Amino acid sequence: MSSQLPGPQTADPAEAPPIRWGVLGPGEIAGDFTAALLAHTRQRVVAVGSRSADRAAAFAARFGVPNVHASYEALVADPDVDVVYVASPHSEHARHALAAIAAGKHVLVEKPVATTAALARRIFDAAADAGVFAMEAMWTRFLPQTGIVARLLADGALGDVSLATADFAGGAAPRDPSSRLLDPALAGGALLDLGVYTTWWSHLVLGRPDDVVARGVLGPTGVDEQATVLVQAGAATGIGTVGFRGRTAWTASVSGSAGRIDIDSPWWASSGLTLLDADGAVQDRWVDPFGRPLRQGLCYQAAAAATAIAEGRTGCEEHPADRAVEVLETLDAARHALGYADPPSWTA
Repeated sequence: MSSQLPGPQTADPAEAPPIRWGVLGPGEIAGDFTAALLAHTRQRVVAVGSRSADRAAAFAARFGVPNVHASYEALVADPDVDVVYVASPHSEHARHALAAIAAGKHVLVEKPVATTAALARRIFDAAADAGVFAMEAMWTRFLPQTGIVARLLADGALGDVSLATADFAGGAAPRDPSSRLLDPALAGGALLDLGVYTTWWSHLVLGRPDDVVARGVLGPTGVDEQATVLVQAGAATGIGTVGFRGRTAWTASVSGSAGRIDIDSPWWASSGLTLLDADGAVQDRWVDPFGRPLRQGLCYQAAAAATAIAEGRTGCEEHPADRAVEVLETLDAARHALGYADPPSWTA
């Protein structure tokens, strides 16, 4: 079989210039992020901050982080920190990102960058005013396989694209109504937890949609426990399914008049892809050879951010601020269509 796929354009994350990172919120994702940096890059994690001194100290001991702060305010004020990785619960992202920016720090903010598009705009506007780097941590965009997809789309290899699909429903959510997944005061719900992935995929492939339709199920606490979002962009359709009521296949695809790309499971992490022609015959296959599975792939976005910061850029073209805001506009519309409005605390 002759090769029909372009090679990945992703740089080796170890080549990115090292800068000094501070971790705000030492939870599970922060631990995986730090482990990925230490394993695959030359980045330096020099500080960690938490409201709990014990949690910060435990994180520092685990990863050899030299500076420990018992408050977020102390972390963002640390003169040894170049960039703050905001890994607090997403209900707090805007507050913590704005505090870091006000302290003159660059920020990489876990997804979703905020709970509403309006709050996301505040973050990016503040960063622009301060002249600092700010990006949503949409790590899937920086994976090698996504680079291949982007290249195929740019080259028109699929012809006229008509459909983008993606699913990311996990297992059953904990039934504790105070859990972050189910509590509306904590911005609970499947769309803000997992829908940022599937919605971003539709935006990557199709661009900003013209129309948004959502169907789903609100649970007893009033948050969406299952949702399907359909977006229309011209003649093309995007469909994303997320939920807490049973795990889906975790696959994604792009279909066009000249062919189709199927992304292996889990599509949101390093995996592989298949290129098929218009009749469904396999034309080529690519499997990620780099040995950075699952959340080890977080290293790619950190390397891209470090390179941009070292070069004096305030964002990355792969995932610009406008796209992060547009994805949240779609999520806003989807939540509202399901009857899940913004609690006042989100916009305080």
